[in-house]
Order: sequence, then structure tokens, then C-alpha cells
Amino acid sequence: MLAVGTVVWLASELMFFSGLFAAWFSLRSTNDIWPPAGVELETVRTAVATAVLVASSFTMHAGTRAAEDGRSPSSRRWILLTAALGTLFLANQGLEYAGLDFSVSSHAYGSMFILMTGFHGLHVLAGIGLMLAVLATTSGRTRLALAGPVGVTSYYWHFVDVVWVAMFATIYLLG
Repeated sequence: MLAVGTVVWLASELMFFSGLFAAWFSLRSTNDIWPPAGVELETVRTAVATAVLVASSFTMHAGTRAAEDGRSPSSRRWILLTAALGTLFLANQGLEYAGLDFSVSSHAYGSMFILMTGFHGLHVLAGIGLMLAVLATTSGRTRLALAGPVGVTSYYWHFVDVVWVAMFATIYLLG
């Protein structure tokens, strides 16, 4: 039941991000110069951060497999590594925001860039929080089974990663 609820919720998240992509492409098609002159993004550094986030999908998968096989200590280590990789991704996003030469109110590009990457960053942060909550509730006195919560957390994490790959391609590669 938890898995079904998670998939339904992720479908609503897909609609949310689809709306952001639709707005991006609508604005891109109506502006002659996109991105505006003077906009410089850290494409190479963000590509490395993207590789880190993609790697976190593999560590999350390893943690899920370990949980399904009853190897809780191994699963916990993989999940902590996944959270650390997600944190590295967010650190890059913070560095990029600090170095931007535009803001959310500079132009439509700035608004959409901050809106899209910011909402995605909040989803990464929520995923890290979810991982830590799963680890907290499946250890100590409660000792809930690890496989179920880790499985639905992995659905969410993989979704967030796939959305970022599409976002990176759209914002950083297509422009």
C-alpha cells in the first residue's frame, strides 16, 4: 500500500515538474535571446555534480538491495553514502547560486532558472531528510523493517535524479 501511495504521489510531482518544463520552453520560444546576454552558468562543475547525483542512484539501489536481502548494516551504509552524495550535489547548487550574475527578478530566464533548480534542490533536501528519517525509524528501539521504507525512498530518490538529468539537459545543454 505504501508503494502505491508513493507512486501516485510521484505522478503528481511529475505533473508539477512538467509544468515547470512547459513554462521554460514557452518562455524560451518567445524570447529572441535565451539565455539573456551576460548569463554564465557553471556547466562543467554542474556536470560533475550531475554525475555525483547519478552515482547516488546506484548507491541507493545498492542500499535497497541490501535491505531486501536482510543486510541492514550494509543497507544503512549505502543510504548514508547516498545522503552524502546528495549533500554534495546541494553544495554545488549553493556555490552556483552564490556566483550567479543574475537573480530571480533580473529577467524571465533568471526567474525560471531559480524556480526550477530551487524546487529541485528542495526535493533533493527532502529526499535526504527522508533517508535520515528512514534510518532513524528503522534503528534503535522501534526496529521497523528496513526493506519497505527503503524501497519507497528509493522510488522518490530515483525520480528526483531522473528529473535532474532532464533539467540539466534542458537548462545547461540546450540553454
